[in-house]
Amino acid sequence: MSTGGLRYQYARLSIAEKLITINVAVFILNALLPFLLGFGRNAISQWFELPVDLMAYITQPWSIITYSFFHADLWHLFFNMLLLYFSARIFLNIFSARKLINVYFLGVILGGLFFVVSYNIFPVFLGANTSIIGASAGVTAVLIFICAYIPNQIVRVVFFNVKLWYLGAFFVLLDLVQIPANNSGGHLAHLGGALLGYVYARQLTKGKDIGEGFSKLLDALGAMFKPKEKKASMKTVYRKTTASAKSKVDYDKESRQRKIDSILDKISKSGYESLTKAEKDFLFKAGKEE
Repeated sequence: MSTGGLRYQYARLSIAEKLITINVAVFILNALLPFLLGFGRNAISQWFELPVDLMAYITQPWSIITYSFFHADLWHLFFNMLLLYFSARIFLNIFSARKLINVYFLGVILGGLFFVVSYNIFPVFLGANTSIIGASAGVTAVLIFICAYIPNQIVRVVFFNVKLWYLGAFFVLLDLVQIPANNSGGHLAHLGGALLGYVYARQLTKGKDIGEGFSKLLDALGAMFKPKEKKASMKTVYRKTTASAKSKVDYDKESRQRKIDSILDKISKSGYESLTKAEKDFLFKAGKEE
């Protein structure tokens, strides 16, 4: 049985693995092409990095997203992708790929805004002519999201078992104390991503998805580039929904939501591993249907 080509193999990847693949491919191309063509090292990345200067940003507004696909060196790439891989494994056990896209790219955007705004309002940064690259803000958003959503979930870190909220607090504090030391812009971007992840998770526990508007925007952009399909001519048949049928649908929806809330409450108190296989399967299916 044929395993298919690269396109087929790529389609089989999870959304996190696809993001990692894209980041690695961009890193390789950004390293090889300028060298082979005899250009400067930043010949490509300069058009996609996020500049701190507002006038420079106006000339490349796409950089609020594209900066996240470029990395300074191999270790920068490796650490970000490693953290994304393990954070996303937990995330995708509960939520859909669509939700991860929301958290990741909204984290990238807010992280970028934190960087630009901070360098234009704090006196210590004024006059600095710099820019930022790296997926750290998006990765941090995904990590802090799961730390805030299931804070008492216990995970294994090297030789120790720790609660997720301890891990999240450690990363946030690490960024805070390192702002005066080095890579101030990078740490500010991390904090922007962390804030997005935390707020998104806390709002979601209250039943509000703050990424809904972003999803609709992505759908609209996707529709612009999607080829139009010819609609087959057919007769439309209208069927009246009875009051009893509508009542049953509403009841089923409420019952399903109550079950989800009960499972999430159990996760919050005892951790994800306390769930039965049936509960994990139900939550996984519910997340995919969102």
